Amino acid sequence: MKAINDTLLRAARGERTEYTPVWYMRQAGRSQPEYRKIKEKYSLEEITHQPELCAYVTRLPVENYNVDAAILYKDIVTPLPGIGVDVKIKAGVGPVISNPIRTVADVEKLGQFNAKEHTPFVLETIKLLTEEQLNVPLIGFAGAPFTLASYMIEGGPSRNYNKTKSFMVSEPKAWFALMDKLGDMIISDITAQIEAGAKAIQVFDSWVGALNVEDYRVFIKPVMTRIFAELRKENVPLIQFGVGASHLINEWNDLPIDVVGLDWRMPIRKARELGVQKAVQGNLDPSLLLADWSVIEQRTKDIIDQGLEVPGHIFNLGHGVFPEVNPDVLKRLTTFIHEYSRERVSQLGQ
Repeated sequence: MKAINDTLLRAARGERTEYTPVWYMRQAGRSQPEYRKIKEKYSLEEITHQPELCAYVTRLPVENYNVDAAILYKDIVTPLPGIGVDVKIKAGVGPVISNPIRTVADVEKLGQFNAKEHTPFVLETIKLLTEEQLNVPLIGFAGAPFTLASYMIEGGPSRNYNKTKSFMVSEPKAWFALMDKLGDMIISDITAQIEAGAKAIQVFDSWVGALNVEDYRVFIKPVMTRIFAELRKENVPLIQFGVGASHLINEWNDLPIDVVGLDWRMPIRKARELGVQKAVQGNLDPSLLLADWSVIEQRTKDIIDQGLEVPGHIFNLGHGVFPEVNPDVLKRLTTFIHEYSRERVSQLGQ
């Protein structure tokens, strides 16, 4: 087993580090020519079901960009078939579900998730990566209950989540039953990922920013608290992330997590002023990866400088890498983050 660069894990625990560690959401995938070639032949599901191929896709950005962590290549809906959800990932659309949730009876029909039975290919991929291939931590992940429920209720991606929010407030019994089922699935899924070798976990609540603070507290926070309280027992750093959810960061700061993920709308300094005491992750606007290097460099310096004001910062984008991004920019950016932050740490005497 290779020696692990644990800089990211230490930053996630709020420790001072010699430099600012970095990884990128969606670093494995659409912007990489090697990946695009694989996708000409295989779908996402087919890649995830072949551990050797999936491990290759997962580790490729570490080799290409020299980032401080890999994130497992899969989708947040990967465990859903295990509980009886008929989901297909449609190219250019996203997850499409042919048996959407409409009633309490639909929720009661959902089964129990068992990772060894339902996603053994995921566990095999993790073992390959962590036992043989990576010299950085592997981040495992799951979708959060609201985001998964939105697909299950809407039947696919949505812009406004009208059906989901209406179901949440009109059918509270069914809603909380669904949260319980998804909470159980997520705990089981992530625990198995950790046992297989994942060294950190990110929970993607990608669309929860659609809710106001009060509805989040009533309908979402209880299940998130339960999930993270259970996962704390596994003693790995836990990261929470969502898009357009800056108004919820104080709610996240209350959760038993280690790292609050920030999108590009919320400056790190502002999050600290609002009371976030945990480690933070973020948060360059991914759109800026198409800008001139001078712009990228200046914005990156500012984010690193803000991140160094309090121990515990992991550099990332405010959302995922998109297909038009040139991989050479990500490689250059990673080198710059490492060099500039190391220099600043030295100057600050940290």
